Amino acid sequence: MKTKRQEIIDILKLRSLSAKEISRNLGLSEKEVYAHLEHIRRSLRSEGLKLSVEPAVCLDCNYEFSKRDRLQPPGRCPRCKGTHIKDPEYFIK
Repeated sequence: MKTKRQEIIDILKLRSLSAKEISRNLGLSEKEVYAHLEHIRRSLRSEGLKLSVEPAVCLDCNYEFSKRDRLQPPGRCPRCKGTHIKDPEYFIK
């Protein structure tokens, strides 16, 4: 039987997903998913793999959060102050 982290890794090797989608697929809370993703990011380095992030984007002004290191989505846009933000998506390469 695989651990939740192993299941997340297997899913993210196949396609990119947001934390909400991972949460729904595996029956975890989003908060748990972010904790697992943080651990996965560190542990993949030893395997020569990388957890990549397709950055969040403000849907009001198209601002891309490309320099963000945190895995959680931003609360609001620094440019337009809007809160209508597309969640980041995660994948393994």
